[in-house]
Amino acid sequence: MTDKKSNGPADTPPAGADLTKTSASASLPPAAIEAVPVRHPWRWVSAVVVVALLVMLGMAFANAKVEWGDVPEYLFKERILKGVWNTLWVTLLSMVIGVILGVVLAVMRLSKNPVTSAFANLYIWVFRGTPVFLQLLIWYNLALIFPVLNLGPIYKNEMTEVMTPFMAALLGLALNEGAYMAEIVRAGIQSVDEGQTEAAHALGMSSTKTMSRIVLPQAMRVIVPPTGNEFINMLKTSSLASAITFTEVTYVGRQISSQQLNVMEMFFVAAIWYLVLTSVFSVVQFYIERYYAKGSVRNLPPTPWQRIKANLGRGPRLMGTR
Repeated sequence: MTDKKSNGPADTPPAGADLTKTSASASLPPAAIEAVPVRHPWRWVSAVVVVALLVMLGMAFANAKVEWGDVPEYLFKERILKGVWNTLWVTLLSMVIGVILGVVLAVMRLSKNPVTSAFANLYIWVFRGTPVFLQLLIWYNLALIFPVLNLGPIYKNEMTEVMTPFMAALLGLALNEGAYMAEIVRAGIQSVDEGQTEAAHALGMSSTKTMSRIVLPQAMRVIVPPTGNEFINMLKTSSLASAITFTEVTYVGRQISSQQLNVMEMFFVAAIWYLVLTSVFSVVQFYIERYYAKGSVRNLPPTPWQRIKANLGRGPRLMGTR
C-alpha cells in the first residue's frame, strides 16, 4: 500500500498572493466599451429605390404632352375660385347637417323606445347601404315622381324650382353623412363608462343634462378623429355633385376643358385645389384632436412645427445611429 501524497509547503500558494492580484486588478482602469451602431443597409436600398422612382416619374411628366403653363394661368381664375368656394360651402353645410343629424340618430338608436330605435336603424341601413352617387341622382331627378312639392298651407311649388343642383347636392351629401356620423357618435357615447351616467343620475341630473354635460364631452375624444376624416372625405366626395351640374371645382374644370381643350391641365388645377383644402383642414383636425387629448395622455403629441425642428436637429439617420 502506498500512502496518499500530502501537499507540502511548496504546493501551497503564498498567503498574500490573492490580495496582491485583487489590488492590482482594481488599480487598472476599466476597459472602454466600444459601441457599434446597428447597420441598416435596407434603409439605403429603399431610399435609393424611392428616389429613382421619383426621378422616373418626374421625367415622365416632363416629357408628357401637357401644357404646364395653363396650370398657373387657370389656378386663380374667377370661375375656378367660384367653384372652389361652392365646393367648400356645400361641404361645410353638409357636414354641419350631418353631424347634427348623426347625434340625433345616435341618441335615437341607443334609446329604449323601440319606435325611435327602429327608425334610426332603418335610416342608417338605407343611407349606408346605397351609394352616395346614386342618392345624388335620385334627389336631382325627384321631380320625375313628385312634380309638385306640396306642404299644404305652408309651402307649394314646382319640384324643379325647389330641387336645384345645390339643393340636391346638399341633401344627398348631408343625409348620407348623417348615417355615418350616427355610427361614429354611437361608438363615442358607448366608449364612456356607464358609471359616469349612473353618478350623474345619482346627483339628480336628467337624462338630457347627463348626455349634454357628462357623456358627450367625454365622448368627443373618440368622436373627433373620425369626424375630421369624414370632413376631408366629404370635401372630395363633393366632386360627385358635378354629375348633377352643380358648379363645384371639378365641374368648372370640365366646363373650361371642353371649351379650351386642355382636359388634363384643368384636372391638375382641380387636384391642386383639393390638395390645398385637405392639407389646411388636416392641420385644423390635428389641433382639435390635440385639444381633446388633454387629460387622456401624459404627453401631448408634438405639433407639425415641433416635428420639423426635431427632424432638422437630428439630421439624416439612415444608418440608424442614436
